[in-house]
Amino acid sequence: MNCWHEHLYPQLVEVGIRILSYEEFKKRHQKKLSNYFEREIFPVLTPLAFDPGHPLPHISNLSLNLAVEIRDPDAGETHFARVKVPSTLPRFVPLKPYDPDELSKPSVQKFALMEQVIAANLDRLFPGMEIVAAYPFRITRNTDMEIQEEEADDLLLTMEKNLRQRHFGSVVRLGIAEDTSENIRNILMTNLRIGVNDMYPVKGPLGLNSLWELHGLDRPELKDETLIPSLPAPLQTDENIFRILKRQDVLLHHPYESFLPVVEFVETAATDPNVLAIKQTLYRVGPNPAIVQALMKARENGKQVTVLVELKARFDEESNIEWARALERAGVHVVYGLIGLKTHCKLCLVVRKEPDGTHRYIHVATGNYNTFTARIYTDLGFMTANEAMGADASDLFNYLTGYSKQAEYRKFLVAPANLRAKLLALIERETKHGSQGYIIMKANALVDREMIQALYRASQAGVPIDLNIRGICCLRPGVPGVSDNIRVISVVGRFLEHSRIYYFHNRGDSAMYIGSADLMPRNIDRRVEVLFPIEDPEMRRDIVDNILNIGLNDTEKGHILQADGTYIPCQLTAAESEPLFNSQMWFLNGRSQPPPPPQLPTPIEEKTEG
Repeated sequence: MNCWHEHLYPQLVEVGIRILSYEEFKKRHQKKLSNYFEREIFPVLTPLAFDPGHPLPHISNLSLNLAVEIRDPDAGETHFARVKVPSTLPRFVPLKPYDPDELSKPSVQKFALMEQVIAANLDRLFPGMEIVAAYPFRITRNTDMEIQEEEADDLLLTMEKNLRQRHFGSVVRLGIAEDTSENIRNILMTNLRIGVNDMYPVKGPLGLNSLWELHGLDRPELKDETLIPSLPAPLQTDENIFRILKRQDVLLHHPYESFLPVVEFVETAATDPNVLAIKQTLYRVGPNPAIVQALMKARENGKQVTVLVELKARFDEESNIEWARALERAGVHVVYGLIGLKTHCKLCLVVRKEPDGTHRYIHVATGNYNTFTARIYTDLGFMTANEAMGADASDLFNYLTGYSKQAEYRKFLVAPANLRAKLLALIERETKHGSQGYIIMKANALVDREMIQALYRASQAGVPIDLNIRGICCLRPGVPGVSDNIRVISVVGRFLEHSRIYYFHNRGDSAMYIGSADLMPRNIDRRVEVLFPIEDPEMRRDIVDNILNIGLNDTEKGHILQADGTYIPCQLTAAESEPLFNSQMWFLNGRSQPPPPPQLPTPIEEKTEG
């Protein structure tokens, strides 16, 4: 709530957007809001009493409600009732449409919270009763599902059954208005079966996810300019994608570069008469996924299509079940992964018959096959005809769909088979180089104890280490004698930093791996993940200079992790004489300005071919 009170709401007020409490409106405006309540809100509401004849009704996860105290003036008894605030209507009720006296485009847009409009008109819901008080509250239920996969005869049916039970998970959090009476607090705690430590009094509106409604206002000057992604140079032709990939690998940097080539890769394979088979993993595909439509079209065209749909993708289970059913109806071979493991890798394999034999083409990435998140997440995708990687992709799909116990791969690092051991070996190799080594890692999270201890040992040996960890980081940099040579930055900006890149300098003969795996036990030990190598020295150097180095030098949106676990905005440590540098804006502007020099130069120049 500090962000709301100290930053967001004051900035909204500055640009003429005000969310007023009901009492702040003039009487004539309150009358107009009451008229709106009568016409639009009242018909939707259903007050639910709570007494020996009416047990506390089921309260939906994350729903907004009013706890109402009512007194019967005849009997003198006090009662409790619950009113659900309808989520089907706008929560922010605009004053303007109900105020013809205002100018056509007022300089100030005023809004009332729907729960306050309802609270001010409760006499219409409880005629003849005295309204003592009304307090908003909101619950969070435990929506984690425990699945006994070994005992499931059919994982799809088991998931569907568990999803139905998710709505009835135990309450783990109760958000209430700060001024809620002791009586109402006790009623809610007792009936929701929670303790005082599960109750969170809030000063301000509950459930700020509703603020997305304000984003829909016609205020283009307050919004980011629409991103128009570019195409990498090799794809700026009408040449067949398979011919391009036979000639060279293609790296895609989303969202700055379009996700459309990935969709077209699958769509082209679906209609190409020489394509024999398509195999793909799907983790989060989003609504109306073009990739899924292309896979179904491929099956209609007689291709052999195999798709692994991860049913256990958290909070996407229902969507994934729906698309799994659709794929099955189209005749696609659909599998649901391995017992006890989530399949989190992002991989598509196309097998194509050509004059000189059968060839494999793959797309492998850090992000999902989701056209929506591809516009708001930073991710890397890689398309190649590399035969060794194609062979690894075939072996991996055999592992996922059959009874293979494949443990070694030609190029891929695969969790849980060999990824942990290989990454630790790469860190150990840099440790032996000491101050002549260098490690850069970019990931969403760094939690794994063994990885952290290996990085500490490397630091103690003198290896400079740069970590760009957007989210949770359990490593503590700058601890004397432990992590003096480690720096950790977190960049939080317009786009969610989602790519995972692992770079090991190795005295100039470097290694770089990119993929789906974060440095967490769940990713390394309990998921199927893939890290793939970037073997082209020029591509590797471009990623170091123009992706990794750019993020490490973000002084506008970056935060530096301190030894005590706190973060300091890079703005506070940046030189006053230098303008702040925004890494994401640098990409958005097409790399139009020279990148900043590395804060920690690579100790030895990267070796290049020739």
